[in-house]
Order: sequence, then C-alpha cells, then structure tokens
Amino acid sequence: MGSDPFVPGTPPVLEVSGLDKSFAGVHALRGVDFSVLPGEVHALIGENGAGKSTLIKVMTGVYEPDAGEVRFRGEPVAFATPLAAQEAGISTIYQEINLVPMMSVARNLFLGREPQRFGLIDSARMKREAREVLAEYGVHVNPSRPLRSLGLGAQQMVAIARAVQLDARVVIMDEPTSSLEQREVETLFEVISRLKARGIAIVYVSHRLDELYRICDRVTVMRDGEVVRVDSMAAVERLTLISLMLGREIGDIKAHGTTELEPHDVDESAAPVISARDLQRRHQLDGVSVDVRPGEVVGLGGLLGAGRSETAKAIMGALTLDGGEVEIAGKATRRTVASSIRAGVVMLPEDRKAEGIAPGLSVRENIVLAALPRITRAGLVDRRKQDEIVDYFMKRLRIKASSPDQKVSELSGGNQQKVLLARCLCLDPKALLLDEPTRGIDVGAKAEVQGVIDELAQQGLGVLLISSELDELIEGSDRVVVLKDGRVVGELTGDQVTQDALMTTLAEAPTAPELEPQAQEENDD
Repeated sequence: MGSDPFVPGTPPVLEVSGLDKSFAGVHALRGVDFSVLPGEVHALIGENGAGKSTLIKVMTGVYEPDAGEVRFRGEPVAFATPLAAQEAGISTIYQEINLVPMMSVARNLFLGREPQRFGLIDSARMKREAREVLAEYGVHVNPSRPLRSLGLGAQQMVAIARAVQLDARVVIMDEPTSSLEQREVETLFEVISRLKARGIAIVYVSHRLDELYRICDRVTVMRDGEVVRVDSMAAVERLTLISLMLGREIGDIKAHGTTELEPHDVDESAAPVISARDLQRRHQLDGVSVDVRPGEVVGLGGLLGAGRSETAKAIMGALTLDGGEVEIAGKATRRTVASSIRAGVVMLPEDRKAEGIAPGLSVRENIVLAALPRITRAGLVDRRKQDEIVDYFMKRLRIKASSPDQKVSELSGGNQQKVLLARCLCLDPKALLLDEPTRGIDVGAKAEVQGVIDELAQQGLGVLLISSELDELIEGSDRVVVLKDGRVVGELTGDQVTQDALMTTLAEAPTAPELEPQAQEENDD
C-alpha cells in the first residue's frame, strides 16, 4: 500500500470538531475531533464501546450530535438520513451486512440505481454488469441468486462492491474483513489501493492490528468516548496502540495480555458429550464425523465454505440432514434446536444480527431469553432469579451498558456478542458450539472471551470452536478437525496443532466435486 500515498496537509474531505453525543445520560462521545484526507486510509480504533460506531453514525446522519460540527468537502453539513450522506458522497460498509437478503445479488448491488430500458428495469443488463463487477472482487456466483443463499464472506464482498460503486468521496469500512478468508482480504486490499489512487478517503475500523499497520496511513485511537491519540500509523508501536486502547500500562499488557492457553486435561477414555457421525447434506456436508469430550476444545479448521458452520448447525439441529446421526451425552437427539438445548447443547451463531440478538429487547431480556422456561412459574417470571442471572453475567463478561434495561441494539458489536455468550451460559450447558465467538471484538474483549472459553473447558464443558483467525483456533484448541469441501480431510492433535500443519493439510487434501448448489435463474423483477 506504499504507492499512491495521500498528501499530508491537504484539506480534509471529512472532519468533525467538538462532537458530543449522549444516550440516557451516558456520554458516548465527548469533545471528539476527527478528520480524514483525500487518498488517505485512516484507522479508527478502540475497544468495543469506545465510541467508534457512534462517531460513524453521527458523520453519516444516523444520529444528530448534541454538540459540535460535521464538515464535508469544506462545508458544514447535517445529514438528515444515511441516504442523504450516501447521495452526498459518503458510503458506509457496516460490519453487520446492511443489504436485503431476500433480493437477488444483482438487485442488492444496483438497488436504487437499476439500469433501465423503456422505463423498466433492464434485468439482462443488470445481471451482466453485476457479474463483471463481482468478478473484480473474486465473487463468481449467479447474480440472480438470493443474497441470503451466499456465505457471509461472499455477502460482505457484495456489500463492499456496492459501496465502492456508489461514486463516493469517502468510504467508511467497519470491520470489513471480519467475515473474509485470506484470499478475499487480499482482493479487498487491492480495491483499497485503487481507491487511494483515485483520491478517495477511507475510514478503516478494524481490531486486526496486522491489517492496520499494512494499509493505514494515520490512526485515531478512542477510549470511553474520547480521542486519546492521533498519529501516523508507523509512528505508534503495537504495544503502545494496545495500551492506548485499553487504558493500561504497557508493562501490565506484557504481563497479562497473552491469549496463549494451556492444554486442557482431557480424559481420552471419557464418553463424548457430542458425537456426530457421517453427517450428510447435499452440496454442503459429505460424511462429516466429529467427537467432543468433556473438558475438550475441538476446533473446526478450514476455509470459508468448507462446511464448518454447517457442521455446527447440523449438530444443533438447525440444519436439516439427508443422513447421519448426532448423539448428546450418549443419547440420540431429535435433530431440533429445542431438543438439543434440553439435552445440554447451545450454540453461539456466526451472524449475531440475523440469528442472535433480538434488537428491540433490552440487555436483560436478551440474556435470559432462553432461560425463561426455567425461571417461570405459573406463567410469572421470577424477577429475583432473573436479576441474579443478569447481574452475574454482566459482571463476569464485563458487558458495557448503561443498565440492564438498555436496548441491546444500542450496544457495540462486541458487547452484543458478550450478551449472546451470556445467553448461552445461563442455560448451564454441557457443550457449547461457538461460531466465530470473537468476530468484531477488540483485543481486550477477545482475551476476556478466550479466557471464559478456557475456564469453561477447565470446568468440564465440551467446546466446538470455529474461527477464521488461525491464531485463535490454534491457541484455543486441544484438537483440530480439518474440513475441506464439506469433508473431513485431517485431524491434528497435540504438537500437530500448528498453523503450518493446518495449511499443509488443506493444501494436500484433494479437491472434492463442487459443493456449491447450482444456481437457478430467477426473476429479478
């Protein structure tokens, strides 16, 4: 990314000064100054709850500031809606994909600016152009397919392609690589390089420090709603960056900041708490088998589309199977989510927006949602037990909220993830299925969540762990089952659990016949 650098001293294309914003009397932003220059990739970082998302929403018209000013291309602005910001030239790619899942890929890509002929949507042209655009992003799918039929990574690339096609002067990217595999990340970085060359400013929000040092020119660090440092990215050492984000001394981070976990004392002779055998689902799973013993963390390794999430959903009963068996604690299940929960298995889904949180409910209600049958008598909820559960998990997971009654949709993504984890744990499960448990979580919260997972395993829970971050998968797993094309292609145990061994296993495994369902042409109109 060293070519096409931005020019320091150039007037900002987007800047804010003295921004204040409060919710229910709690300051989300306090006196924030921020600016991004043409052709600059500017990192905006901080812990979950630091104020990054609120700042973005003020700049793009979602929230109106309580005080302060937003200036775009040198002029004061007050966008009434995100659409107004988009039409002015500020395009945002959210971590939670903000498209229409029921519509086709092509319609999502061109929504609001569909090519027309004789006053009607020109579907043939739209699909043709969609194929060409998506090919630049490494996405080769039938553009007539519903967006929801794609994997989360492919959906994210569609969202990125749409944002870039809007002829924006500023592109805000909120955790854009959280759902992408390495090949897709490299494609995104090429896109960012092209945007820089065109003088487009990029605000880049990510918790992946390697990415920041690779592509960003400057960095703004936020903590507790305030800006604590603005500097050249190259001028700030990694430990200093983490120290600024967490508000802790570098020495404390060196002493306590490691995420390396000790192997768990797993009884190899113990009966598995989860035993899945020969799981079959057309085009997705081809004879997958996996066991998880009490106190063991089993990782599912593989690239996006390998069948990791499908395996977890099949075990949970959330995915219909063509064949195979699942036993929980030695007993066959009825292959429904409810029966799995009753047997003692719970799952943290990959897509917390679509499959996890209930955005209209409070933090309290989201945490105890699954436990209501256990704390309800004669149709009445035992408020004392409810409060005990909520207070315990909010403290244990350090969930940042103004109160348990705050809407969960108002929390940062990382704190929403902690709320979902609390919901899983309040059921006192025997086994936990974790699909990308630290997706979009800052370095401090990530260490906390990893510590909780380790603690649960030490207490005897069986854990099935899925993570696109190889470091997390390798460091947190006692054993890794490697998937490719919906099949188990290897298993790593003990000293074999290394990144090199995982990548070698994937590289040497033969490629199976294409598992992607054949796309059916659909009417886009």
